[in-house]
Amino acid sequence: MAKKIYVGNMSYQTTEESLYSLFAQYGEVLSARIIMDRDTNRPKGFGFVEMDQDDAAVAAISQLDGSEFEGRNLKVNEAIAKERTERRPSYRY
Repeated sequence: MAKKIYVGNMSYQTTEESLYSLFAQYGEVLSARIIMDRDTNRPKGFGFVEMDQDDAAVAAISQLDGSEFEGRNLKVNEAIAKERTERRPSYRY
């Protein structure tokens, strides 16, 4: 069963390709996505990786959490699904 992993404290220069390659060392990566700010279209400094096998995901989490990647110490843990809430429009006067 696939496992989704949260990756935080990433360099703003990190690409989805480099993130994919980093996690591919531990097993099959289904997807690697960096979250972008919708207003500036710049990376927010975190993303998600989905790995095919649970044991590979656990190995990646244990080895990469706190490790240095592209000049930053990564925060890596299992992603926790949040219940989505409906967004209310913001009004500025």
